[in-house]
Amino acid sequence: MTQTRSKHRHISFTAHYTGYIWYSMGISHQALATKKGKTLAALVHPLESWAEKFVGGSMRSTLKQRHSMLDETLEKLVNLSPELQVLEIACGLSPRGWWFRQHYPNIHYRELDLPDMAAIKQTALQQFEQNSPEVLSADLFTQEFESIFKLFDPQKPLVIISEGLINYFSKPLLSELLLSIASYTQQFNQLHYLTDLYPEPVHHKMATIIWRSSKLLKWASRSAFSFHFTTPKEVTTFFNENEFSKVQVIQPTSYFNPPSTSTNDQKRHLGDLVWMIHAQK
Repeated sequence: MTQTRSKHRHISFTAHYTGYIWYSMGISHQALATKKGKTLAALVHPLESWAEKFVGGSMRSTLKQRHSMLDETLEKLVNLSPELQVLEIACGLSPRGWWFRQHYPNIHYRELDLPDMAAIKQTALQQFEQNSPEVLSADLFTQEFESIFKLFDPQKPLVIISEGLINYFSKPLLSELLLSIASYTQQFNQLHYLTDLYPEPVHHKMATIIWRSSKLLKWASRSAFSFHFTTPKEVTTFFNENEFSKVQVIQPTSYFNPPSTSTNDQKRHLGDLVWMIHAQK
């Protein structure tokens, strides 16, 4: 019987761009940096440099923030549970799986993406990671996603991690994804979901430009890219409504400069372009 496919099966050009940026930052392998990514990075480099000088941040600096927060949080979880299992969805050309498998060989780390990107990632990994596990392929919005969880032990903690993903979905579709994850992991004794999230840039001096750029990204990526939340409370409420009882919204301002922020500060939008979410059932 043919598996029904969802309409969210194309590879966004952003996967190539981020893959190259991670390599240029020295945190990835050359095999994960594509020619397409290099071309895209070169095209936007002047704009990125201008933004970093006059605005105080850019796409690539935001990428570094979110990647660092996710990696450091995952590393803390690994240190707490040496037998941790990790499933990175929409893995793209991220170096995360490779890095964690090298540094924590006891963890069970698997990566997943749509079939075409999974094949690209598999080919790249085989160039430098001996015995790299198969990059899994599944559509997150079909039943094939449910079958992926049979590869993990429900008696051990499981972390699901995504980066640069959920803003590309409409709010109803994001709700569907969260409810699916909660449903498919009912038998697991411990579940963590780590993800980045772009809030509405309401407290940023370049908010108008960012809004206009997001509309262009929505068109160029053929997605429903949007900003769904304005405050950390809105994020917490949304995740609570979708079966995640414990939610932390982590903002770069408070994460990288903890002495300069208070508990009250962490409850409001601090002006950062990206947040990190740590949700548990």
